[in-house]
Parts: sequence; structure tokens; C-alpha cells
Amino acid sequence: MKKEPFDFFRDHADVFLEMAFRADRMEPLENPDAEGRNRGQCGDTATIRLQTEGERILRVGLRVEGCLHTVACTNAVAELVEGKPIAQAWKLSAEDVIAFLKTLPPAHHHCAELAVGALYRALADLQSRRREPWKRPYRRGPQEPGSSSPPGSEAA
Repeated sequence: MKKEPFDFFRDHADVFLEMAFRADRMEPLENPDAEGRNRGQCGDTATIRLQTEGERILRVGLRVEGCLHTVACTNAVAELVEGKPIAQAWKLSAEDVIAFLKTLPPAHHHCAELAVGALYRALADLQSRRREPWKRPYRRGPQEPGSSSPPGSEAA
């Protein structure tokens, strides 16, 4: 009995394909409340930015430099925590991401760990910024007319 070759689009679950090719969260969030970046041993990097309101995650922004498996896992993390309480996001595991995607190959389970690690770093950054709000980075982007620049940013 001859085994048919793997067909990426036919053999992956629809949810995996959606997460692998979804790009709407890849645009930067303006003034995120937190950011976490994680780099895997494979060289892939996932960055997760959070916008929150009270104890809820409103929006998740992503930046992924890596393979489609890392993109799928990072999008899955965003899908699983967006709109949820922060406390619930802390409970997300790589196994949850793997189960959600259904057809993530075992050789790429480390991509789920990478994405969840980026989330944990973003959540830790959120805690730190809330504890020490004076350490929050200055807003980026064009200054409003008539506003003053942050100290030390004057042109020489």
C-alpha cells in the first residue's frame, strides 16, 4: 500500500490554515500597554503587543519573523486570549495552542511554546508597567503641534 504525499492545504485543519495565513493582527498597535518578544532556538521570533482595559485584553498585535507554523501558533495565541481576562491568559499553555490548531506537526510543537512564551513576556511587561508606571516608554509617532518633546529628544 503506497502512502500518498502530504498535501499542505488538504491535510491541515481549516483552523490551522486560517491562523497560518491570517494577517489582520500583523499591523502595529499604537501605544500598546505591554509587549513581549520571544526567540526560539530555531531562530524564529514572535512579538506580542497587548492593549488592555481594566483586567481584560482588548486587542492583540503581532509581529512574527519565522515559518508558517510560528505564524499559526502566534495567531492562535491571539485568538485564544483576545477579549479574555488577563488572569485567564496566564493559564494558556502550549498544549492549548496545539489542540486549538489540530494539525500542528509534532516537529513544530516548539512554535507553540515560542508563541506562548511571547505572551507570558507581554503579560509580565504589563504587570511591571502597572507596578511602575513611570517606567512606561514615551509615546512614539509624530508629536502634536504645540506639544513638548520628551526630555533628551531635542535635535542637536
